[in-house]
Amino acid sequence: MPTSAESWPPLSPGERSVAIEVLVHGPLSRSEIARRLGLSPGSLTRLTKPLIESRLLVEVPETGGPAGARQGRPSQPLDVVADSRYFLGFKITQDMVYGVVTTLRSEIVARHDRALATHDPAEVAGLLAEMTGELSRGRPGVTGIGVGVGGLVEDRAVVGESPFLGWRGVPLAALVEERTGLPVVVENDTAAFVEAETWFGAGRGLDRFVVLTIGAGLGYGLVLGGRRVPYAGDEDRGFGRHWILDPHGPLTPDGRRGSAVSLLTIPNIRYQVRAATGRDRSYEEILASAAAGEPMPARVVTEAGRALGTLVAQIANFVMPQKILLAGEGVGLMDVAGEVVAQAVRDNRHPRAAPVGLETRVSDFHDWARGAAVLAIQVLVLGAAQA
Repeated sequence: MPTSAESWPPLSPGERSVAIEVLVHGPLSRSEIARRLGLSPGSLTRLTKPLIESRLLVEVPETGGPAGARQGRPSQPLDVVADSRYFLGFKITQDMVYGVVTTLRSEIVARHDRALATHDPAEVAGLLAEMTGELSRGRPGVTGIGVGVGGLVEDRAVVGESPFLGWRGVPLAALVEERTGLPVVVENDTAAFVEAETWFGAGRGLDRFVVLTIGAGLGYGLVLGGRRVPYAGDEDRGFGRHWILDPHGPLTPDGRRGSAVSLLTIPNIRYQVRAATGRDRSYEEILASAAAGEPMPARVVTEAGRALGTLVAQIANFVMPQKILLAGEGVGLMDVAGEVVAQAVRDNRHPRAAPVGLETRVSDFHDWARGAAVLAIQVLVLGAAQA
């Protein structure tokens, strides 16, 4: 079983700011780092010295200009060595565990998935340990593990409640740590995905950013001032169920009518079509049938598109984000109902309002696992107390 790679010493707040700036935006010249962080040259030298000595940052050759074009002492840009450390990320679903290995910059370099035959916490932790061994083979620099779970997670260690797994109060981080010897951080899967997009993805460098995910559930993440806004509960409990988009909309099996969840999630779209036609179809089959003009699937998909556009517009009206990222396994809806979505956005926005910066990304569960790995990267750079 792998053991944790040699870790870097704890960072001061100033050192941490420099390390994050280079990690997320590097390579950067010293002058650019000083400008971004409002530091004097002397202060920057003081802060970067221990980072270079510990090999968290390295000087790299300068590019972009002809040899000899600069006069005086050259200032080599600072960067991280992305493959100096590796991080494991796991996304646990009801019946699968998806695993990835990432570099320090969250680039996925390996994937490995296993079926989940049981929800017994000890057995799941054992499976994660087996996958850790397989993913770590030949990679001595594995530094930490992140695990994403749908549901309520407490203190980034304990799964307080996960309806998909039937868990309450499961100390998952401790169970995996004692089987792997590696530090483990556990978080709600939507929160992990938002962190990854904020540091390394669509929200990098943005002050106000929203992630909206549609799939088996509905997830929402808000970033203000470049930092994810944490929730008292889990990221996806209550947001969609209590956001009513159409009070006369369809009922779900649990009796809710017209909520974002009842209109947009894959299980409820499938339920609506099955209730109307008597046929059980996959989500992909429903989208294909709707695109082909079959009346009932087309009606359900059109309603879903209108609901999505309304939701996007309402988020834009209240939050005024620079960008909204729409992701998840349900975003195929945009391929069929994209025009309906766009029209609903226009219908629910002021005519002179700035266009909504909507980015759509088809993502699979490995993207969610990558988000979990980013949690482990944050613990390394920020320290457990700050991450």
